[in-house]
Amino acid sequence: MSIVDGVRRGVIAGMVAGLAVAPALSAKPFAPAAGFVWALEEPNAFAQSASEQDARDREQEKRDREQEARDREQEKKDREQERLDHLQELYDDAREALDDDKYQQAAEKFSALVQMNGPQTDAALYWKAYAENRQGKRDTALATVAELKRRYPQSRWKRDGEALEIEMRNRSSHPVKIGEVENDDDLFSLAFQGLMNNDPAAGIKKAEEILNGSASPKRKSKVLFVVAQNGSQQAQDLLGKIARGQSNPDLQRKAVEQLGIFGGDRAAAILAAVYTSSSDPGVKRAVIQSYMISGNKEKLFELAKGEKDDNLKRDAIQKLGLTGAVNELQQLYQADASAAARREILQAFFLAGNSEKMVQAAQGEKDPELRRVAVRNLGLMGKSDVLQSIYAKETDRSLKEEVLNAYFIGGNAHALVAVAKTEKDPELRKRAVEKLSLMNSKEGSEYLMELLNK
Repeated sequence: MSIVDGVRRGVIAGMVAGLAVAPALSAKPFAPAAGFVWALEEPNAFAQSASEQDARDREQEKRDREQEARDREQEKKDREQERLDHLQELYDDAREALDDDKYQQAAEKFSALVQMNGPQTDAALYWKAYAENRQGKRDTALATVAELKRRYPQSRWKRDGEALEIEMRNRSSHPVKIGEVENDDDLFSLAFQGLMNNDPAAGIKKAEEILNGSASPKRKSKVLFVVAQNGSQQAQDLLGKIARGQSNPDLQRKAVEQLGIFGGDRAAAILAAVYTSSSDPGVKRAVIQSYMISGNKEKLFELAKGEKDDNLKRDAIQKLGLTGAVNELQQLYQADASAAARREILQAFFLAGNSEKMVQAAQGEKDPELRRVAVRNLGLMGKSDVLQSIYAKETDRSLKEEVLNAYFIGGNAHALVAVAKTEKDPELRKRAVEKLSLMNSKEGSEYLMELLNK
Protein backbone atom coordinates (compact mmCIF):
# COMPACT_ATOMS: atom_id res chain seq x y z
CA MET A 1 0.00 0.00 0.00
CA SER A 2 1.33 3.38 -0.94
CA ILE A 3 1.75 6.23 1.46
CA VAL A 4 -1.04 8.09 -0.26
CA ASP A 5 -3.48 5.24 0.20
CA GLY A 6 -2.59 5.09 3.88
CA VAL A 7 -3.34 8.74 4.38
CA ARG A 8 -6.65 8.44 2.52
CA ARG A 9 -7.73 5.50 4.70
CA GLY A 10 -6.84 7.44 7.86
CA VAL A 11 -9.00 10.39 6.84
CA ILE A 12 -11.96 8.09 6.02
CA ALA A 13 -11.62 6.35 9.38
CA GLY A 14 -11.66 9.68 11.16
CA MET A 15 -14.85 10.72 9.39
CA VAL A 16 -16.53 7.45 10.34
CA ALA A 17 -15.57 7.91 13.97
CA GLY A 18 -16.95 11.42 13.92
CA LEU A 19 -20.28 10.20 12.58
CA ALA A 20 -20.45 7.64 15.34
CA VAL A 21 -20.34 10.23 18.11
CA ALA A 22 -22.47 12.79 16.26
CA PRO A 23 -25.77 11.81 17.99
CA ALA A 24 -24.21 12.42 21.39
CA LEU A 25 -22.90 15.84 20.37
CA SER A 26 -26.09 16.92 18.62
CA ALA A 27 -27.84 17.23 22.02
CA LYS A 28 -25.51 20.09 22.93
CA PRO A 29 -25.69 23.57 21.37
CA PHE A 30 -22.90 24.72 19.18
CA ALA A 31 -20.47 26.78 21.21
CA PRO A 32 -17.72 28.25 19.11
CA ALA A 33 -14.53 29.36 20.77
CA ALA A 34 -14.33 32.86 22.21
CA GLY A 35 -11.85 33.96 19.62
CA PHE A 36 -14.15 32.75 16.87
CA VAL A 37 -17.09 34.70 18.35
CA TRP A 38 -14.96 37.83 18.47
CA ALA A 39 -13.98 37.23 14.86
CA LEU A 40 -17.65 37.09 13.88
CA GLU A 41 -18.94 39.94 16.02
CA GLU A 42 -16.02 42.37 15.84
CA PRO A 43 -16.74 43.69 12.31
CA ASN A 44 -20.35 44.44 13.27
CA ALA A 45 -19.32 46.09 16.55
CA PHE A 46 -16.68 48.12 14.78
CA ALA A 47 -19.18 49.24 12.13
CA GLN A 48 -21.68 50.25 14.82
CA SER A 49 -19.03 52.19 16.76
CA ALA A 50 -17.89 53.95 13.60
CA SER A 51 -21.48 54.83 12.73
CA GLU A 52 -22.07 56.29 16.20
CA GLN A 53 -18.84 58.29 15.95
CA ASP A 54 -19.87 59.60 12.53
CA ALA A 55 -23.21 60.69 13.99
CA ARG A 56 -21.44 62.46 16.86
CA ASP A 57 -19.07 64.13 14.42
CA ARG A 58 -21.97 65.30 12.26
CA GLU A 59 -23.77 66.64 15.32
CA GLN A 60 -20.63 68.48 16.45
CA GLU A 61 -20.14 69.91 12.96
CA LYS A 62 -23.74 71.12 13.03
CA ARG A 63 -23.19 72.78 16.41
CA ASP A 64 -19.97 74.33 15.15
CA ARG A 65 -21.72 75.74 12.08
CA GLU A 66 -24.53 77.14 14.22
CA GLN A 67 -22.00 78.70 16.59
CA GLU A 68 -20.08 80.20 13.68
CA ALA A 69 -23.32 81.68 12.34
CA ARG A 70 -24.10 83.15 15.77
CA ASP A 71 -20.57 84.51 16.03
CA ARG A 72 -20.83 86.15 12.60
CA GLU A 73 -24.16 87.70 13.52
CA GLN A 74 -22.75 88.96 16.81
CA GLU A 75 -19.68 90.36 15.05
CA LYS A 76 -21.98 92.18 12.64
CA LYS A 77 -23.93 93.66 15.55
CA ASP A 78 -20.71 94.57 17.35
CA ARG A 79 -19.35 96.35 14.27
CA GLU A 80 -22.57 98.31 13.89
CA GLN A 81 -22.52 99.22 17.56
CA GLU A 82 -18.89 100.31 17.28
CA ARG A 83 -19.86 102.54 14.34
CA LEU A 84 -22.71 104.10 16.34
CA ASP A 85 -20.45 104.56 19.36
CA HIS A 86 -17.85 106.26 17.17
CA LEU A 87 -20.47 108.63 15.75
CA GLN A 88 -21.75 109.42 19.24
CA GLU A 89 -18.21 110.11 20.41
CA LEU A 90 -17.68 112.54 17.52
CA TYR A 91 -20.99 114.22 18.35
CA ASP A 92 -20.05 114.58 22.01
CA ASP A 93 -16.64 116.00 21.05
CA ALA A 94 -18.30 118.55 18.78
CA ARG A 95 -20.75 119.54 21.53
CA GLU A 96 -17.85 119.96 23.94
CA ALA A 97 -16.12 122.27 21.46
CA LEU A 98 -19.36 124.24 21.26
CA ASP A 99 -19.53 124.55 25.05
CA ASP A 100 -15.95 125.81 25.05
CA ASP A 101 -16.87 128.50 22.47
CA LYS A 102 -14.59 126.88 19.87
CA TYR A 103 -17.08 127.55 17.10
CA GLN A 104 -14.88 126.90 14.07
CA GLN A 105 -13.71 123.56 15.47
CA ALA A 106 -17.29 122.64 16.38
CA ALA A 107 -18.57 123.54 12.89
CA GLU A 108 -15.90 121.34 11.29
CA LYS A 109 -16.76 118.38 13.51
CA PHE A 110 -20.49 118.72 12.90
CA SER A 111 -19.84 119.03 9.17
CA ALA A 112 -17.91 115.75 9.27
CA LEU A 113 -20.83 114.11 11.06
CA VAL A 114 -23.21 115.35 8.37
CA GLN A 115 -21.00 113.72 5.73
CA MET A 116 -21.13 110.40 7.64
CA ASN A 117 -24.93 110.50 7.48
CA GLY A 118 -25.44 108.78 10.81
CA PRO A 119 -28.38 108.97 13.22
CA GLN A 120 -27.21 112.37 14.53
CA THR A 121 -27.24 114.05 11.10
CA ASP A 122 -30.24 116.33 11.75
CA ALA A 123 -28.80 117.38 15.13
CA ALA A 124 -25.39 117.93 13.52
CA LEU A 125 -26.96 120.20 10.88
CA TYR A 126 -28.62 122.32 13.57
CA TRP A 127 -25.46 122.70 15.64
CA LYS A 128 -23.39 123.33 12.51
CA ALA A 129 -25.71 126.23 11.68
CA TYR A 130 -25.50 127.43 15.29
CA ALA A 131 -21.67 127.39 15.23
CA GLU A 132 -21.58 129.12 11.82
CA ASN A 133 -23.85 131.85 13.14
CA ARG A 134 -21.55 132.34 16.14
CA GLN A 135 -18.69 132.87 13.72
CA GLY A 136 -20.65 135.59 11.96
CA LYS A 137 -21.33 133.44 8.88
CA ARG A 138 -25.02 134.25 8.73
CA ASP A 139 -25.66 133.31 5.10
CA THR A 140 -23.86 129.97 5.50
CA ALA A 141 -25.81 129.29 8.69
CA LEU A 142 -29.13 130.10 6.97
CA ALA A 143 -28.24 127.73 4.16
CA THR A 144 -27.48 124.99 6.71
CA VAL A 145 -30.85 125.54 8.40
CA ALA A 146 -32.52 125.32 4.99
CA GLU A 147 -30.76 122.00 4.39
CA LEU A 148 -31.98 120.73 7.77
CA LYS A 149 -35.58 121.66 6.96
CA ARG A 150 -35.35 120.14 3.46
CA ARG A 151 -33.74 116.85 4.44
CA TYR A 152 -35.55 116.32 7.74
CA PRO A 153 -38.98 117.95 7.58
CA GLN A 154 -40.23 115.79 10.48
CA SER A 155 -37.16 116.22 12.67
CA ARG A 156 -37.55 117.47 16.22
CA TRP A 157 -34.59 119.74 15.47
CA LYS A 158 -36.60 121.59 12.85
CA ARG A 159 -38.26 123.89 15.40
CA ASP A 160 -34.89 124.79 16.92
CA GLY A 161 -33.60 125.50 13.44
CA GLU A 162 -36.57 127.78 12.72
CA ALA A 163 -36.02 129.64 16.00
CA LEU A 164 -32.37 130.14 15.06
CA GLU A 165 -33.39 131.30 11.58
CA ILE A 166 -35.79 133.90 13.03
CA GLU A 167 -33.10 135.18 15.37
CA MET A 168 -30.57 135.49 12.53
CA ARG A 169 -33.02 137.37 10.27
CA ASN A 170 -34.01 139.71 13.10
CA ARG A 171 -30.37 140.50 13.70
CA SER A 172 -29.55 140.99 10.03
CA SER A 173 -29.10 144.73 10.57
CA HIS A 174 -26.87 144.08 13.60
CA PRO A 175 -24.47 141.30 12.55
CA VAL A 176 -22.98 139.15 15.28
CA LYS A 177 -19.24 139.65 15.61
CA ILE A 178 -16.95 136.66 15.49
CA GLY A 179 -16.61 135.13 18.96
CA GLU A 180 -19.31 137.37 20.42
CA VAL A 181 -21.45 135.78 23.17
CA GLU A 182 -24.95 136.87 24.08
CA ASN A 183 -24.23 137.71 27.70
CA ASP A 184 -22.05 136.69 30.59
CA ASP A 185 -23.12 133.12 31.44
CA ASP A 186 -22.13 133.38 35.10
CA LEU A 187 -24.16 136.57 35.50
CA PHE A 188 -27.06 134.93 33.69
CA SER A 189 -26.94 131.91 36.01
CA LEU A 190 -27.00 134.11 39.11
CA ALA A 191 -29.92 136.13 37.76
CA PHE A 192 -31.95 133.07 36.79
CA GLN A 193 -31.25 131.34 40.10
CA GLY A 194 -32.43 134.43 41.94
CA LEU A 195 -35.63 134.59 39.88
CA MET A 196 -36.40 130.91 40.59
CA ASN A 197 -35.87 131.48 44.31
CA ASN A 198 -37.97 134.65 44.56
CA ASP A 199 -40.72 133.96 42.01
CA PRO A 200 -40.81 130.30 40.86
CA ALA A 201 -43.81 130.85 38.58
CA ALA A 202 -42.02 133.65 36.71
CA GLY A 203 -38.83 131.57 36.67
CA ILE A 204 -40.62 128.59 35.09
CA LYS A 205 -42.15 130.86 32.44
CA LYS A 206 -38.72 132.34 31.65
CA ALA A 207 -37.21 128.85 31.57
CA GLU A 208 -39.72 127.69 28.95
CA GLU A 209 -38.95 130.76 26.85
CA ILE A 210 -35.21 130.06 27.01
CA LEU A 211 -35.54 126.33 26.38
CA ASN A 212 -37.75 126.89 23.33
CA GLY A 213 -35.45 129.58 21.92
CA SER A 214 -32.00 129.55 20.35
CA ALA A 215 -29.90 130.05 23.48
CA SER A 216 -26.56 128.27 23.74
CA PRO A 217 -26.55 124.62 24.80
CA LYS A 218 -24.56 125.57 27.87
CA ARG A 219 -27.23 128.07 28.91
CA LYS A 220 -30.09 125.65 28.31
CA SER A 221 -28.31 123.00 30.38
CA LYS A 222 -27.93 125.47 33.25
CA VAL A 223 -31.60 126.38 33.05
CA LEU A 224 -32.60 122.73 33.26
CA PHE A 225 -30.27 122.19 36.21
CA VAL A 226 -31.68 125.16 38.16
CA VAL A 227 -35.25 124.09 37.38
CA ALA A 228 -34.52 120.56 38.64
CA GLN A 229 -33.03 121.94 41.87
CA ASN A 230 -36.15 124.00 42.55
CA GLY A 231 -38.15 120.97 43.59
CA SER A 232 -41.58 122.53 43.02
CA GLN A 233 -44.49 120.86 41.25
CA GLN A 234 -44.21 123.36 38.40
CA ALA A 235 -40.52 122.57 38.00
CA GLN A 236 -41.20 118.85 37.82
CA ASP A 237 -43.99 119.41 35.30
CA LEU A 238 -41.64 121.39 33.07
CA LEU A 239 -38.99 118.67 33.29
CA GLY A 240 -41.70 116.16 32.41
CA LYS A 241 -42.70 118.11 29.29
CA ILE A 242 -39.12 118.30 28.06
CA ALA A 243 -38.47 114.65 28.95
CA ARG A 244 -41.52 113.53 26.97
CA GLY A 245 -40.06 115.09 23.83
CA GLN A 246 -41.42 118.63 23.71
CA SER A 247 -37.95 119.91 22.82
CA ASN A 248 -34.99 118.51 20.86
CA PRO A 249 -33.49 115.10 21.73
CA ASP A 250 -30.42 116.59 23.46
CA LEU A 251 -32.57 118.57 25.87
CA GLN A 252 -34.88 115.60 26.28
CA ARG A 253 -31.98 113.44 27.44
CA LYS A 254 -30.81 116.11 29.86
CA ALA A 255 -34.32 116.45 31.29
CA VAL A 256 -34.46 112.67 31.72
CA GLU A 257 -31.13 112.82 33.55
CA GLN A 258 -32.40 115.56 35.86
CA LEU A 259 -35.54 113.53 36.65
CA GLY A 260 -33.28 110.72 37.78
CA ILE A 261 -31.55 113.12 40.16
CA PHE A 262 -34.95 114.51 41.18
CA GLY A 263 -36.12 111.00 42.22
CA GLY A 264 -39.45 110.00 43.70
CA ASP A 265 -42.48 108.10 42.45
CA ARG A 266 -43.72 110.86 40.16
CA ALA A 267 -40.35 111.19 38.43
CA ALA A 268 -40.20 107.39 38.05
CA ALA A 269 -43.67 107.38 36.46
CA ILE A 270 -42.63 110.09 33.99
CA LEU A 271 -39.47 108.16 33.10
CA ALA A 272 -41.50 104.98 32.53
CA ALA A 273 -43.85 106.85 30.19
CA VAL A 274 -40.90 108.36 28.33
CA TYR A 275 -39.28 104.95 27.87
CA THR A 276 -42.48 103.37 26.57
CA SER A 277 -43.33 106.16 24.14
CA SER A 278 -39.85 106.86 22.76
CA SER A 279 -38.30 105.11 19.76
CA ASP A 280 -34.94 106.82 20.26
CA PRO A 281 -32.36 104.39 21.72
CA GLY A 282 -30.42 107.36 23.11
CA VAL A 283 -33.45 108.51 25.10
CA LYS A 284 -34.10 104.98 26.32
CA ARG A 285 -30.49 104.67 27.48
CA ALA A 286 -30.85 107.98 29.29
CA VAL A 287 -33.89 106.59 31.12
CA ILE A 288 -31.94 103.49 32.11
CA GLN A 289 -29.13 105.72 33.36
CA SER A 290 -31.63 107.75 35.39
CA TYR A 291 -33.06 104.61 36.95
CA MET A 292 -29.54 103.75 38.05
CA ILE A 293 -28.92 107.25 39.45
CA SER A 294 -32.12 107.06 41.48
CA GLY A 295 -31.41 103.46 42.54
CA ASN A 296 -34.62 102.17 40.97
CA LYS A 297 -33.80 98.44 40.88
CA GLU A 298 -37.41 97.47 40.24
CA LYS A 299 -37.63 99.34 36.93
CA LEU A 300 -34.19 98.15 35.82
CA PHE A 301 -35.23 94.58 36.60
CA GLU A 302 -38.38 94.97 34.51
CA LEU A 303 -36.38 96.22 31.53
CA ALA A 304 -33.74 93.51 31.91
CA LYS A 305 -36.50 90.88 31.81
CA GLY A 306 -38.70 92.29 29.07
CA GLU A 307 -36.61 94.45 26.71
CA LYS A 308 -36.29 92.95 23.22
CA ASP A 309 -33.44 95.13 22.04
CA ASP A 310 -30.20 93.32 22.94
CA ASN A 311 -28.19 96.50 23.49
CA LEU A 312 -30.79 98.06 25.78
CA LYS A 313 -31.24 94.79 27.65
CA ARG A 314 -27.48 94.61 28.13
CA ASP A 315 -27.46 98.18 29.41
CA ALA A 316 -30.22 97.45 31.94
CA ILE A 317 -28.38 94.34 33.19
CA GLN A 318 -25.17 96.32 33.55
CA LYS A 319 -26.91 99.06 35.53
CA LEU A 320 -28.44 96.42 37.82
CA GLY A 321 -24.90 95.34 38.60
CA LEU A 322 -23.85 98.92 39.36
CA THR A 323 -26.76 99.28 41.79
CA GLY A 324 -25.73 96.06 43.57
CA ALA A 325 -28.98 94.26 42.71
CA VAL A 326 -27.65 90.75 43.39
CA ASN A 327 -31.06 89.15 44.06
CA GLU A 328 -32.51 90.52 40.82
CA LEU A 329 -29.46 89.35 38.86
CA GLN A 330 -29.78 85.88 40.38
CA GLN A 331 -33.39 85.68 39.22
CA LEU A 332 -32.38 86.74 35.72
CA TYR A 333 -29.59 84.16 35.62
CA GLN A 334 -31.94 81.36 36.57
CA ALA A 335 -34.67 82.48 34.15
CA ASP A 336 -32.50 82.95 31.03
CA ALA A 337 -30.43 79.95 29.96
CA SER A 338 -28.90 81.58 26.87
CA ALA A 339 -25.12 81.88 26.97
CA ALA A 340 -25.17 85.50 25.71
CA ALA A 341 -27.54 86.67 28.47
CA ARG A 342 -25.73 84.76 31.17
CA ARG A 343 -22.43 86.21 30.07
CA GLU A 344 -23.81 89.74 30.53
CA ILE A 345 -25.33 88.80 33.89
CA LEU A 346 -21.97 87.42 35.06
CA GLN A 347 -20.39 90.74 34.11
CA ALA A 348 -23.08 92.49 36.14
CA PHE A 349 -22.32 90.25 39.14
CA PHE A 350 -18.71 91.33 38.70
CA LEU A 351 -19.73 95.00 38.75
CA ALA A 352 -21.73 94.28 41.90
CA GLY A 353 -18.62 92.75 43.47
CA ASN A 354 -20.30 89.36 43.95
CA SER A 355 -17.59 86.70 43.84
CA GLU A 356 -19.89 83.94 45.14
CA LYS A 357 -21.74 83.73 41.83
CA MET A 358 -18.43 83.72 39.96
CA VAL A 359 -17.27 80.71 41.96
CA GLN A 360 -20.54 78.87 41.29
CA ALA A 361 -20.31 79.55 37.55
CA ALA A 362 -16.61 78.69 37.33
CA GLN A 363 -17.16 75.34 39.02
CA GLY A 364 -20.65 74.34 37.91
CA GLU A 365 -21.51 75.90 34.53
CA LYS A 366 -21.73 73.46 31.64
CA ASP A 367 -20.89 76.07 29.01
CA PRO A 368 -17.05 76.37 28.91
CA GLU A 369 -17.22 79.96 27.67
CA LEU A 370 -19.25 80.99 30.73
CA ARG A 371 -16.77 79.21 32.96
CA ARG A 372 -13.94 81.12 31.30
CA VAL A 373 -15.75 84.43 31.89
CA ALA A 374 -16.21 83.54 35.55
CA VAL A 375 -12.57 82.51 35.94
CA ARG A 376 -11.40 85.72 34.27
CA ASN A 377 -13.51 87.82 36.62
CA LEU A 378 -12.27 85.90 39.65
CA GLY A 379 -8.76 86.87 38.59
CA LEU A 380 -9.76 90.53 38.41
CA MET A 381 -11.37 90.20 41.84
CA GLY A 382 -8.14 88.81 43.32
CA LYS A 383 -9.62 85.43 44.32
CA SER A 384 -6.36 83.47 44.06
CA ASP A 385 -7.35 80.81 46.59
CA VAL A 386 -10.45 79.91 44.56
CA LEU A 387 -8.49 79.87 41.31
CA GLN A 388 -5.90 77.53 42.80
CA SER A 389 -8.66 75.12 43.81
CA ILE A 390 -10.21 75.30 40.34
CA TYR A 391 -6.83 74.72 38.67
CA ALA A 392 -6.07 71.69 40.84
CA LYS A 393 -9.39 69.97 40.04
CA GLU A 394 -9.81 71.03 36.41
CA THR A 395 -9.16 68.57 33.58
CA ASP A 396 -10.02 70.91 30.69
CA ARG A 397 -6.78 72.41 29.38
CA SER A 398 -8.51 75.55 28.05
CA LEU A 399 -9.93 76.25 31.52
CA LYS A 400 -6.52 75.75 33.08
CA GLU A 401 -5.06 78.23 30.59
CA GLU A 402 -7.82 80.66 31.51
CA VAL A 403 -6.79 80.36 35.17
CA LEU A 404 -3.23 81.22 34.11
CA ASN A 405 -4.60 84.24 32.22
CA ALA A 406 -6.51 85.24 35.36
CA TYR A 407 -3.32 85.03 37.41
CA PHE A 408 -1.60 87.21 34.85
CA ILE A 409 -4.41 89.79 34.72
CA GLY A 410 -4.49 89.89 38.51
CA GLY A 411 -0.70 90.33 38.71
CA ASN A 412 -0.34 87.10 40.72
CA ALA A 413 3.26 86.11 39.97
CA HIS A 414 3.42 83.87 43.05
CA ALA A 415 0.69 81.57 41.69
CA LEU A 416 2.30 81.45 38.23
CA VAL A 417 5.66 80.49 39.75
CA ALA A 418 3.94 77.71 41.71
CA VAL A 419 2.39 76.36 38.49
CA ALA A 420 5.69 76.62 36.61
CA LYS A 421 7.44 74.62 39.35
CA THR A 422 4.87 71.85 39.82
CA GLU A 423 2.92 71.47 36.56
CA LYS A 424 3.59 68.17 34.76
CA ASP A 425 2.07 69.28 31.45
CA PRO A 426 4.95 70.91 29.52
CA GLU A 427 2.63 73.15 27.49
CA LEU A 428 0.89 74.57 30.58
CA ARG A 429 4.22 75.05 32.27
CA LYS A 430 5.44 76.91 29.20
CA ARG A 431 2.34 79.16 29.32
CA ALA A 432 3.06 80.01 32.95
CA VAL A 433 6.67 80.92 32.15
CA GLU A 434 5.57 83.03 29.16
CA LYS A 435 3.28 85.08 31.39
CA LEU A 436 5.98 85.48 34.04
CA SER A 437 8.31 86.83 31.35
CA LEU A 438 5.81 89.64 30.68
CA MET A 439 5.40 90.63 34.33
CA ASN A 440 7.51 93.08 36.28
CA SER A 441 7.75 90.89 39.36
CA LYS A 442 10.70 90.25 41.65
CA GLU A 443 9.54 86.71 42.47
CA GLY A 444 8.92 86.01 38.80
CA SER A 445 12.31 87.35 37.76
CA GLU A 446 14.05 85.25 40.42
CA TYR A 447 12.37 82.12 39.11
CA LEU A 448 13.27 82.97 35.50
CA MET A 449 16.88 83.41 36.60
CA GLU A 450 16.68 80.04 38.35
CA LEU A 451 15.57 78.45 35.07
CA LEU A 452 18.44 80.04 33.19
CA ASN A 453 21.00 78.78 35.72
CA LYS A 454 19.90 75.16 35.46
